[in-house]
Amino acid sequence: MADTKREIERKYEGPPAGGDAPLPDLTSVPGVSGVIDKGVAELDATYYDTADQRLATASLTLRRRTGGDDAGWHLKLPVSEGVRDEIRAPLSDTIPEDLTALVRSRIREAELVPVVRLLSARDIRHLVDASGTLLAEVSVDRVRAERLSGGAGSAEWTEIEVELADDGDPAFLDKVEKKLRKAGIKRSASASKLAKALDDTAPRKPEKAGKARTTGKVADVSKATTKAAKPEPPDSTPRTAGDHILTYVRAQRDAIVELDPAVRRDVPDSVHRMRVATRRLRSTFRSYGKILDRTATDPIGVELKWLAAELGVDRDQEVLTEHLTTALDDLPSDLVTGPVQARLSTWSGARRSGSRQHLIAVLDGKRYLDLLTTLDTLVAGPPLCEAASKKPEKVIAKAVRKDFEKVADLVGEALELPPGSERDLAMHDARKKAKRTRYAAEAATPALADPAADLVKSMKSLQTLLGDHQDSVMVRGALRELATEAHAAGENAFTYGVLYGRAEQRAAAVEAELPGEWEAIEDKGAV
Repeated sequence: MADTKREIERKYEGPPAGGDAPLPDLTSVPGVSGVIDKGVAELDATYYDTADQRLATASLTLRRRTGGDDAGWHLKLPVSEGVRDEIRAPLSDTIPEDLTALVRSRIREAELVPVVRLLSARDIRHLVDASGTLLAEVSVDRVRAERLSGGAGSAEWTEIEVELADDGDPAFLDKVEKKLRKAGIKRSASASKLAKALDDTAPRKPEKAGKARTTGKVADVSKATTKAAKPEPPDSTPRTAGDHILTYVRAQRDAIVELDPAVRRDVPDSVHRMRVATRRLRSTFRSYGKILDRTATDPIGVELKWLAAELGVDRDQEVLTEHLTTALDDLPSDLVTGPVQARLSTWSGARRSGSRQHLIAVLDGKRYLDLLTTLDTLVAGPPLCEAASKKPEKVIAKAVRKDFEKVADLVGEALELPPGSERDLAMHDARKKAKRTRYAAEAATPALADPAADLVKSMKSLQTLLGDHQDSVMVRGALRELATEAHAAGENAFTYGVLYGRAEQRAAAVEAELPGEWEAIEDKGAV
C-alpha cells in the first residue's frame, strides 16, 4: 500500500564530481545546536518515463530505488516550488499499479520504460536543536547518471541537498541558505536530479561547419551564426480573441489533468475543483461559439457534462447532508424530537452510491482517457472560426454581453413569478446562467481587464445568492422525504417541520433580497 510524505527541500550546486564539497560550519545557523554525521549511503535509482518524457515534462518523477532507509518505489508530485508530495510503495520488480494509476492522466496508454539510472554516494548530516530534535537533513550527493533510453550518455556531478524535517518550519531553510550563500554555494539550476541527468545525457546534435566562399576553406562561422542558431522564442502574449480563449481553455484542460492524481488520492476539494474545470470548459465552448466552432466543441461538451456528472455522484449528496446536519445542530435541543440524527445518517448513507470505486473506474476508463486526448487534440489544432483572428475587445466583449443579457432575462422572469415551484425553477435557471456568465467573464478578464473582473465579482455574488435559494429548495425536498419516512416508522416528524419552516424562511429572505441585488448589478452593467 502506498503512503505519502510531504517533501520540502532545496538543492544547491557542488563542485565537479570527484572534487571536494566542503560545507560551512552549520552549527552557526540560528537554532542549530549540533550537526550529526550519519555516514554515507549508497543509492541506486532507476527512473521511469514514457519514450517522449511526459512525466519529466510535467515535473513528475517515478523511480525504483535501493539503498538508504527508504528503498522502494517513489512517485514525486509537484506542489509548489521546492515542495513535492512523495508517494511511496514497497520495493518490487514491477511498477506498482497504485503509482501507475496516479500518472495515467499523463501517460494514457503509453508504456513506462527505464530512462535514467542514478548512482549516488550520499554523505548525510542531521541538523538538530538543543533537545536533539531533527531540524533538517543536509546531504552531499556525488552522482553518476547513465542514460538507459533515448541515448547512451553519462554524466557526473556533485550537489548539496537540504531537506526540512517533518512538520518543520520552512523559514528554517532560509537560515541554512543564508549560511550556504555566504560560503559561495548557490542554488542548483536544475529542479531535480532527473532533470539534470536528462539534460546532461541528452544526445547532442552535431555542429554544422560552414565553408568560406572566398578561400574554399572551412570557416569558423560559430560567431556569425549565433543569432540564427538561437532564435528568439515566439511571443506567446495573447493578442487575438482566439488567443485569449485558447489560453483559458488550455488552463482548464491542464487543471483536469493535474487534479487527476489528487482525485484518486481523495485530496480534500479535489473532486470539486476538477468538476469546476469541466464546467468552465463546457461553458466556454458555449459562450464563445463565434470563436471555437461548435460543431467541433459540442460533442466534447457532451463528454464534459458526463464527466461532471460522474464527479458529482456523491458530492451533491454530501453537500445536502452538510446543510441538513448544520441546520439540525443549530436547533435548540427542545425542538429536536425523535431519532432525527440517526435517521439523517441512515438516509444519507443509503443515497451514497459507494462511488469511490466507481469514480476510480471512470478515471481508468477509456471514455475519460479518450476525452483527455480529444482535449489535447483540440488545444493543439483548435477549430477556430473567422472571428477568432479579430481583436478581443469586440468579439469577446460581445459574447460576454450576450450571456449577461440572458441572465437579465432569466432574473426578470423569476421576479415576475409568484413564490412557488415555478419561481424556484426560474431562479435555478438564472443561477446556472450566472455561473456561465461568470466563467465567460473570467476568460475575458486578461483581454478586457477591470470591466470583466468586476463582472466576475457581480456574477459570483449573484450565483451565491441564487445558490442559497437552490440549497433551500433541495433541503426542503429532502426534509419532506425524511418526514415521510419518519412518519411511516411511527416517529415524531415535528423536527422536520421546524427545519422545513426555517429553510422556507431562508428562501423567502433570498427572494426579498434579489431585486436590490440585481438592481445594483444592472447599474454596473456588463463589459
